[in-house]
Amino acid sequence: MTERIAVVGLGYVGLPVAMSFAEKFGDTVGFDISGDRVDSLRRGVDETGEVASKNLTASRIRITSDADELQGATFFVVAVPTPIDGNNQPDLSSLLSASEIVGRALTPGAVVVYESTVYPGLTEDICGPVLARVSGLQQGTDFKLGYSPERINPGDPEHTIDRVVKVVSGEDGATLERVAAAYQAIVSAGIYRAPSIKVAEAAKVIENTQRDLNIALMNELALICGRLGISTKDVLAAAGTKWNFLSFTPGLVGGHCIGVDPYYLTHKAQELGYHPQVILAGRQINDEMGLYVARSFVKLLMHSSGGIAAGIRVAILGLTFKENVGDIRNSRVPDIIHELREYGIEPLVHDPLADPAQARERYGIDLVDWSSLTELDGVIFVVPHRFYLEMAPMDFLAELREAGVIFDVKSALDPTVLPERTVYSAL
Repeated sequence: MTERIAVVGLGYVGLPVAMSFAEKFGDTVGFDISGDRVDSLRRGVDETGEVASKNLTASRIRITSDADELQGATFFVVAVPTPIDGNNQPDLSSLLSASEIVGRALTPGAVVVYESTVYPGLTEDICGPVLARVSGLQQGTDFKLGYSPERINPGDPEHTIDRVVKVVSGEDGATLERVAAAYQAIVSAGIYRAPSIKVAEAAKVIENTQRDLNIALMNELALICGRLGISTKDVLAAAGTKWNFLSFTPGLVGGHCIGVDPYYLTHKAQELGYHPQVILAGRQINDEMGLYVARSFVKLLMHSSGGIAAGIRVAILGLTFKENVGDIRNSRVPDIIHELREYGIEPLVHDPLADPAQARERYGIDLVDWSSLTELDGVIFVVPHRFYLEMAPMDFLAELREAGVIFDVKSALDPTVLPERTVYSAL
């Protein structure tokens, strides 16, 4: 059969998925509840930077914020955010809202595939009943469920949706093959058929949980190396000469996946009566790294300057959760800023890619222009955007005073070429 595709949610994940489907399936609909987002995309502007303007304007996709245009779809893909709340518990509000929207357009014979990160069992036990209640149809009989975890890496032009093996699942054999056929049309890297929806859901959360734990190990190593007075980067370079040593580095862990997904797995584990010690220990280490960076920087600054004077000028370079993307969701940089404020330091925050309005709305942070970073007593280099790395060291630190302090979170700079008497430290 020829599917009529509808993708609900046009963010970092949903838009590339919808665009890919539109290349192979006529009358593909991309839906988002944000009228502003839809208007921008219709003008050929993707504020996430994931899709080029020329590709947007050339696409056959029908982009809309009108839920009535979902009517007639036979294959729904739900790709909406699944964040955590202030207590590190899953926030399912967007997922449930999207399920209700799909439910109102659902007709017998349709398949609904979720790509959003969830804990094992959520698709069938939570989302399916919402679809059934709103549509009046019977789950597993009138409509079928599938799950295919997203693997999009924002800002990565190499590992695009078509170049990464796609895990697919369905609630029965026929649905599995139908889901596989749809994704096979857009993914050249191949399809992996998971034996059940729960297996596919668990695979997604463990992918990022594994990465989170490996980074936590590196962060703990950095804490130890700091006390030993040796370079973590040097230790990892030496250890990396062994063939089976895994390449991970310390740093802040934020964004919509790595810093969030482990909590979905631990939430379900705790529901089942199991306390996941290793995963939560890793999360605690990673969540506290912003405080460590700020306190380490303040110690260096006090030693260099003899104290924290009024009007001290400190620059923080980078606000986004990773380099070369504009996404500030779940950034851990505000942890550094809040801790510096506890010491009476109001830092100057610069980021060439972050949206100033979003920074102000989400974190209460006013970004400054590069030209405002003058007469600096210290610099915390958090996010190594190309914007910074393409500068010559003397240009990069031209406004840092003699004996000023630089804390290089990701060890992105070569300390041997920094100005003489610069106080340098890194994780």
